[in-house]
Amino acid sequence: MKEITRKFSKILQQRLYEDLNFIQIVLGPRQVGKTTGLQQIISRWQGQSLMVSADEVITPTRDWLNLQWEKARNLAKGSLFVIDEVQKIPHWSETVKYLYDRDRTKRHCKIVLLGSASLTLIKGLAESLVGRYEIIPATHWDLQECYEAFGWELIDFLKYGGYPAAAKLVSDFTRWRDFIRNSIIEPVLIKDILGLSSVHKPALFRQTFELAMAYPAQEISLQKLLGQLQESGNVTTIKHYLELFDAAFLVKTLQKFTGSEIKKRGSSPKIIPLNNALIHAFHSPDDVDSNAEWFGRVFEAAIGAALSKSRGNLYYWREGKFEVDFILQSAGKIYAIEVKSGRKRSTRGLEKFIQQYPDSIPFLIDQKLGCQLLGCQDVDFFINNH
Repeated sequence: MKEITRKFSKILQQRLYEDLNFIQIVLGPRQVGKTTGLQQIISRWQGQSLMVSADEVITPTRDWLNLQWEKARNLAKGSLFVIDEVQKIPHWSETVKYLYDRDRTKRHCKIVLLGSASLTLIKGLAESLVGRYEIIPATHWDLQECYEAFGWELIDFLKYGGYPAAAKLVSDFTRWRDFIRNSIIEPVLIKDILGLSSVHKPALFRQTFELAMAYPAQEISLQKLLGQLQESGNVTTIKHYLELFDAAFLVKTLQKFTGSEIKKRGSSPKIIPLNNALIHAFHSPDDVDSNAEWFGRVFEAAIGAALSKSRGNLYYWREGKFEVDFILQSAGKIYAIEVKSGRKRSTRGLEKFIQQYPDSIPFLIDQKLGCQLLGCQDVDFFINNH
C-alpha cells in the first residue's frame, strides 16, 4: 500500500510550525488514519515528542491525564504532545483547560488532541475550551486517495468504501465483512457510543443501525423504521439513536428543506451512510454489479457523504411526487443537486424546486462528475466552480 499523506495531516503540520499556540483538535471517525497521520508528523518532527492514547488505558482518569501532561512539561522547548481518544477521559475538557491555562506563560509544547466521538468532544470544547482551540476534520477516505493507495476505481469504492486497513481483505468478502463489523463498527457502537452515552436498549440500538444501512440515501419515516425492528421502542428513541450514529461519524441524517426550521426538525430523515463499507457490512456488494437500482442508491449515498464534507448545510427536498436528491446551502447560495447514476429519472423535481426557489442553482451529477466530486479535497470549491 502506498503511503498517503492526508489533507488533515498537511493542515496540522503547517499549523504546528506557526507561532500561534492553540490546541489543535483532529476530529474524525475511527480507522481513517488520524493516528497514522500524527505518527508521520512525529517522524519528521525536529524536537522531542510524546504521544499517548486514552484508548489503551483500561480506565483513563484525570490523574492519568495530569501525569501525561507533567511528562510533556519536562520535554525540551519546541516539543510535540499528542493525546489520542481524549474524549474517553472523564471531565477531560476541564482538566485540559486548567493545565493549558496554568502553562500559558511558559508553555513550550505544541498540543494536539485526537478524537472520534464528536458529540462528547464538541460538548467538552463548548463548555470549557472556548477560544483555546482549532478543529481540523479528518474525514473518511475519498476516491482519489483509494485510487492512489489501492488502485480502486469507482465500482470498488462504491462496494468497499474507504477504510484503508480493510482494503487488503476485499478478495475474501467474508473476512472483509467480519473485519468491518468487528474492528470498525463494533468499537464505535460499544466504546464510542454505548461507553459514553445513555442507551437503555442496546439490542434495539444495534438493530436500528443495521436497519438504517438497508436504506442508503432514502427518506424513511421513523415510524416505518420502528415497525421493522424486533424490539419495542418509540420514535423518540429511534431519533435519538440516529443522532448518536450521526455524532459518531457513521451516518448523516438529512432533514427536508422547507424554509422553516420547525418543519425541518419534524420531517422524515434521509439516511446517508458516511462510508459505503458500512452498507455492505450487512448487504452483498455484488448487487452493485447486478442491480441497477442498488447501484443508484449506493452511488447517491456516496455523493451525499461527499457533500456532507461541505462547510454549508445539507438537506433533501420533496413535495408530493417531486423530489431533489440534495439541497446544499453554502456561502449564501442554494444548490439544488440531482444525482444521475444511469437510471432513467426525470428532472421534474429539479424544475419544480427552481420554480419555487428561482435564485437556487441547479446542479446535475452524473457518474463522470461524481467521480471528480468523490475524489476532490474541497467540496465547496468543487461545487462553486462547476
